Amino acid sequence: MKTVIVINQEQMGTGDRTLGQKILGTFLRKTGALEGLSAIVFYNSGVKLVTSGSPVLAELKLLHDSGVDLLPCGTCLDHFALLPEIVPASNMDAIVGELAGADKVITL
Repeated sequence: MKTVIVINQEQMGTGDRTLGQKILGTFLRKTGALEGLSAIVFYNSGVKLVTSGSPVLAELKLLHDSGVDLLPCGTCLDHFALLPEIVPASNMDAIVGELAGADKVITL
């Protein structure tokens, strides 16, 4: 089963940002339990997580090194005037293709 995670903000859940970033880091470390995780899509302020200074950059690098595709929206990166640290910017065609091919999509 092909699973894709969508991250559309800089934290997990709403409310306290520090707590949200902490539990997002824990979630990303535990994603090995997700069957068939193939990609993580980032858009809106979620793209900030793949840039220098991200509180979860180490976790994302480990996932990427283990074969999980990271797809940060290029338009979103441009909007925030950011450059991705781990992978190049993606585009909406690639993001839509990844989502269309998924058996399961988890939005955080």
